[in-house]
Amino acid sequence: MAVDRDKLQEESPMLRFYRIVLGWDYFRLLKESYKNKGNVGDGSSLGLRKVKDTYKDVDDYVSTFEPLLFEEVKAQITQKRDEEEVAEWQRRLVVECNEIDGFHLPAVTYAAEEVDESISQNDLLLLSKENFQDGTRLPTTYAFASVENCQNDRFRLRMYLAGEVEHTTPDVVKYSQGLLRMRALITSPTSEVDKLFYSLKICSLSTIAREYAALWSIRNLPFKDLILSAAEKNLGSENQAWKISKSLEEYIRYNHNETQQEAIQAGLARKAFVLIQGPPGTGKTKTILGLLSAILHASPARGLSKGELREIKRGPELPVHEKYNHWARASPWLTGSNPRDNIMPIDGDDGFFPTTGNELKPEVVNSSRKYRVRVLVCAPSNSALDEIVLRVLNTGIRDENDHAYNPKIVRIGLKEHHSVRAVSMDYLVKQKQESMNADKEKHGVPGRDKDRIRAAILDESVIVFSTLSFSGSTLFSKWNRGFDVVIIDEAAQAVEPATLIPLANGCKQVFLVGDPVQLPATVISPIAEKFGYGTSLFKRFQRAGYPVTMLKTQYRMHPEIRSFPSREFYAQSLEDGPNIEVLTSRAWHEYHCFGPFCFFDLHEGKESKLSGSESWVNVDEAEFVLLMYHKLVSMYPELKTSAQFAIISPYSQQVKLLKDRFKTTFGVDSNKVVDITTVDGCQGREKDVAIFSCVRASQDKSIGFLADFRRMNVGITRAKSSVLVVGSSSTLRRDEHWNNLVESAEKRDCCIKVSKPYTSFFTDESLDSMRAEPSYGETGQQDEVDNNAPLPDNHGDADHGQADDHDFGDGDMDMDDGGFEEE
Repeated sequence: MAVDRDKLQEESPMLRFYRIVLGWDYFRLLKESYKNKGNVGDGSSLGLRKVKDTYKDVDDYVSTFEPLLFEEVKAQITQKRDEEEVAEWQRRLVVECNEIDGFHLPAVTYAAEEVDESISQNDLLLLSKENFQDGTRLPTTYAFASVENCQNDRFRLRMYLAGEVEHTTPDVVKYSQGLLRMRALITSPTSEVDKLFYSLKICSLSTIAREYAALWSIRNLPFKDLILSAAEKNLGSENQAWKISKSLEEYIRYNHNETQQEAIQAGLARKAFVLIQGPPGTGKTKTILGLLSAILHASPARGLSKGELREIKRGPELPVHEKYNHWARASPWLTGSNPRDNIMPIDGDDGFFPTTGNELKPEVVNSSRKYRVRVLVCAPSNSALDEIVLRVLNTGIRDENDHAYNPKIVRIGLKEHHSVRAVSMDYLVKQKQESMNADKEKHGVPGRDKDRIRAAILDESVIVFSTLSFSGSTLFSKWNRGFDVVIIDEAAQAVEPATLIPLANGCKQVFLVGDPVQLPATVISPIAEKFGYGTSLFKRFQRAGYPVTMLKTQYRMHPEIRSFPSREFYAQSLEDGPNIEVLTSRAWHEYHCFGPFCFFDLHEGKESKLSGSESWVNVDEAEFVLLMYHKLVSMYPELKTSAQFAIISPYSQQVKLLKDRFKTTFGVDSNKVVDITTVDGCQGREKDVAIFSCVRASQDKSIGFLADFRRMNVGITRAKSSVLVVGSSSTLRRDEHWNNLVESAEKRDCCIKVSKPYTSFFTDESLDSMRAEPSYGETGQQDEVDNNAPLPDNHGDADHGQADDHDFGDGDMDMDDGGFEEE
């Protein structure tokens, strides 16, 4: 198990990263985390600075982000684990230990009872001489270790035992007795007992280590100055613009609205960075597909003149016999065999190998394109990534002649959705291995290692899909090729260092697609969050005045739902697609309380915390919400499907309470008939009806986490026909945005006060009193509404809900007058 010295020396920023992290004292971090809980201070003692809109140079940039990134590492190390996740100590035997560049690299054994997948590269372990549990005496000999690689029955660790680095200055080290004792035992054991240790898995450092490497890579990025200044250095000339064929241009014009076309044209203008903001329901994914069609089938404008190729300057005309001589020398296979056909690949070294009809094949490039554009599409999460992959698979993209086709694509990374597995890297590698094994048995063709197969698949793919984190994996560095274009979807949900990861592969143009007033990036450290570490590159550019193309026509929501978020978050700029009011009107709108937008004021509700939890619940709201759900699906059975109905709350414990009460009350699991989820879990989804449970209800407390207006925006824009918000108006009015929502409901006569018992609110007599007046159009005739009419698919994003429609038996939905049993 040799140590790769060259690899270590090449990773100078990463050596710095590991010196700092591995020198930390685990128990000191836990103590500081508990001490600073709820009181992050001004951060001056930690050398922290707020994220700015612009930076004067690379040092200014790195010195701002690096300390915040390390605060995030600390938070990931010390965060409370899920209750279901039980960490177990494992016995390890140190087999050998090398030392390189100040690091100790012990090789340790797997425990016999361990699962093969339990330890992975870049996992952070706590290595200790003693096995201890919570509440017992702390160990005296312990240190962090990261997993370098795994092989056979052992794996190699990396440790830094010289001491703890102070204030991220690697030259200043504070010596530690615990680290010195650990160093002595690992390097000079005097007995077999000295070689025995225990390890505890703390977390994975893979993602944040890639973010750190990307942060330091900014020195070498071609966009360095643009990223620092958040400003365009030059707008480019017409000669740099790209053009598309008339057929494709007409397709884009007829199938995309004005702002979607503007976004695509900004890409063809070859601007280095293009920012596209996609509010809910405005066809963001549709725009990305249009961009892909344009990018992959564009030609340089200087090669076109009024739609035709310009005349190419030629040399003097040769006599016919000399032409034949030239042709013979340049193309000897015209009179014999192609010399390249005689050079057979040795073990497939040139990247070609037998393929079957089900596998990817090298793309046939149209003769009008002089070279093949390579595109990398990224997203912060697997779910967001798979949404785009699925759309490309289902709808394809358009070529120069406006023909739809499926481009050669590969999806790289872990945990792919089953619907896109056929284009996942692991699946394609397995297919090729099986194909080659069959050929080997038939023809004696030697096998090939996985790295070469992966590289060949990357070579064949015109679009590569990857999460931001995985785009920094060794797979890309081994491939040693860059991309022409990088498209990052949900770019506003990523911290800035994560957005830099795919850019480090090299590219000529970057598209950031997202919405800074929807879900933000996840930041665990409250200190890093306070200093702006959660600010996305998209948001920083937008704040600095960088031009942003905003998609403005929405095709999802009833105008009464669209009204508030458009005014509150988008400067009243959202417009409704054609006939959207008719297409989103439903039968239940005849009841005032089930209209497109309604706020239910439960002034008697109370918030509380369950024992041992930091998350809030509201039992009264849970009761009211399930009663309302029951009434709606009883009256309108078409809503009994999780594809059509969602119950949303910002608080995970409220979601758990709702699911538990649903099962107890109705006798079935909620996921069969309704999507009960957190706000974060429903980003990108759309439902016919959504009930939003606000939870917070108190006399004098703040509304805490609920005050994040971005989650508010996501929660109330999931519904197509009705969003029903349940909360305490007196509590919510303490926040500016929620106060505006309550006032909006009052002005529109959509604010309904509800008192106990809640069952009386949903009696037939009560509902009859809330029947709305018929709606008449300009002709004076009552509007006809097709409740089953589909939403327009010409410009907006489709809903890809996979849930089936399930029906309850008569007994399943019965509820007694008391509503719910006490817990």
